[in-house]
Amino acid sequence: MAWYAYCITEQQAFQGTTRARRPFPIESLHGVNGTQVFGYPSGDFAVIVSEYISNGQLSQKAVVEHARVVSTCFDRTTVLPFRFGTVFDSDESLRRAVRANRKQFLASVDRLRGKAEMHLKVTVKDGSVREAMADIILPKTTGGEYLTCLREKATRQRERQTKARALSVQVHKMFHPLEEEVSCRRIEAGGMLIDIAHLIDHKSIEKYQNRFTSAAGQLKGCELVISGPWPPYHFMPGKLRTVVGTS
Repeated sequence: MAWYAYCITEQQAFQGTTRARRPFPIESLHGVNGTQVFGYPSGDFAVIVSEYISNGQLSQKAVVEHARVVSTCFDRTTVLPFRFGTVFDSDESLRRAVRANRKQFLASVDRLRGKAEMHLKVTVKDGSVREAMADIILPKTTGGEYLTCLREKATRQRERQTKARALSVQVHKMFHPLEEEVSCRRIEAGGMLIDIAHLIDHKSIEKYQNRFTSAAGQLKGCELVISGPWPPYHFMPGKLRTVVGTS
């Protein structure tokens, strides 16, 4: 039987002191294509799965269904999310993946227990940023004009990186996260969007939200949007992100 995988959790979150030996249904929880969700036991872990019958490419609706299952489990316990579209083609392939990564799973659960991920989107639209974000089109010919444009392009790239780095450092000092992951990109309006994921203690969510209110007033020329708490999607070790069956 093929299994669609959502995340890994600690079995006791669903079974208490009882350790299951066979897949157990998680009542009132349905996943991709409306299928019943199960906990597939593996030692102290439970892999949250549902039966999978391939009927072509997974739909956009399946993305929402996947996220809902992970978030529901996250409301109860620490989760290690699988990437969307992870399918194990047999019981053995699922068990083998858990066995091969057991040490990493244990370490990750310990590190992420009691933690949550918050997202900040910082949109910067002031004039200096607009100039730095403007793209330089390289001429098709070679020679002096090409080299001049190439240098200008490199200069603006450094300016963008410098501005994004300075702003992310300022944000870090305001929020004091345990860990962070930052990405930056240009937006159509000529500004810059900095996407920041922060790992925080779950008990500090209210304090974090209060800091957001303060930051929104201090960061002039910026528009801030907050979301969360989310499962720790951005803080999974890289090796675990590649644990897939047939996807």
